[in-house]
Amino acid sequence: MLRYTVRRIALMFVLLIGVSLMVFLISNLVPSDPVAANLSQTAMSDPQVVAVFKEKWGLDKPILQQYWIYLQHLLKGDLGVSIRTGQPVAADLMRYFPATVELSVFAMLIAIVFGILFGVLSAVFRDKPLDQVVRGISVSGVSIPSFWFSLLMLYVFFYKLGWFPGPGRLNARAPTPVGGTGFYVLDSILSGNFALLSDALSHLILPAVVLGFFTMGLITRQTRSNLLEVASTDYIRAARAKGMSETRVIVRHALGNALIPVITVAGMGFCNLLGGMVFVEKIFAWPGIGQYAYLSATTLDFPAICGVSLLVAANYVVINLLIDILYGIIDPRTRYQ
Repeated sequence: MLRYTVRRIALMFVLLIGVSLMVFLISNLVPSDPVAANLSQTAMSDPQVVAVFKEKWGLDKPILQQYWIYLQHLLKGDLGVSIRTGQPVAADLMRYFPATVELSVFAMLIAIVFGILFGVLSAVFRDKPLDQVVRGISVSGVSIPSFWFSLLMLYVFFYKLGWFPGPGRLNARAPTPVGGTGFYVLDSILSGNFALLSDALSHLILPAVVLGFFTMGLITRQTRSNLLEVASTDYIRAARAKGMSETRVIVRHALGNALIPVITVAGMGFCNLLGGMVFVEKIFAWPGIGQYAYLSATTLDFPAICGVSLLVAANYVVINLLIDILYGIIDPRTRYQ
């Protein structure tokens, strides 16, 4: 397992370099002009200003030479400077990414807890009214568009009922939590500001439910299917024949094996959330990586686009590696020699 892990980590860097090449080439081959996207009409009419802009950002060089320069900086840990913000891309990502991670973690907690619970209930009460209700919820989760569900949640629970606050990570008058991690919940706990903690948690609930609803539907369906398959095996029938209670059979014998494929679904769902859900972040005014990616794409900010793409690719590679390692921990039969 150790040899396998080291090999996967080495391949991860090769994969990220390949991703950087593909993203760089595709971004630069898009039939649009980054100069026009970032300069005003007055500046565009001045050839000297245009020439200075191209020279500053390396747009006057051949594309392969541009990538070679970019790769040299990338190998040193330098993601370049954003054309739009004028700040290092790494610094921008560190500012936006914590908001996405915080929201994604809470969304996954909702998805995993309710997804597994609903999946177990659906399998135990197969073809009964409760099963039909749960299956309807799971189908809704994978079918309802996230942007429409976001608007619906805001309309009902914020505008009509007033149970939860509106868009944003905090109330407009609330100070930014002291701590510097970028995770408002964690910073509020570390600073001992529990009023701010309550505010941050209340703002998390609606967007987390929206984002977790889709993954919850996938986990529910996967858990139900796997649990029904495991329940028909010989060792489960033997456990029931010994007189074990149905709860003990499900929890101690069936559920552990049924949840192994669910790990993959949950891992991929977490990767998707970390990639930034643009519509949900936009509707809830959540300053996450999705917002940053959208603004970078609309201004043809090549360094920022490449930086976001590498970050998303790294998320997928690392989480897939963790899933494979977790497989070996949960089920020794899947361990690599």
